[in-house]
Amino acid sequence: MVVGIARFELYMSGNKSLKDKRRLIKSLVERARSRFPSLSLAEVDSLDLKDKATIGLGYVSNDASLVNSVLDKVTSYIESTGNFRMGEKEMEIIHF
Repeated sequence: MVVGIARFELYMSGNKSLKDKRRLIKSLVERARSRFPSLSLAEVDSLDLKDKATIGLGYVSNDASLVNSVLDKVTSYIESTGNFRMGEKEMEIIHF
């Protein structure tokens, strides 16, 4: 079993409230889940900041190259939306 985990810090500008931020994050999470159905994804930190979100995700497979590929595709997808500026990101692949 191979588990891929990642944490992304996303920065956004133009939000006037936490409600604006949550709308953007909810949309991102829903679109990513529909595009990558086996992916677990959630906002995990920076909940009270209107210009920053921290997203955590996980993916499990029996193929390390597939896990690495999915993590890369999710990263590219998030960056391609144009709504966020990618900050710090951490990714790890764990073999059990």
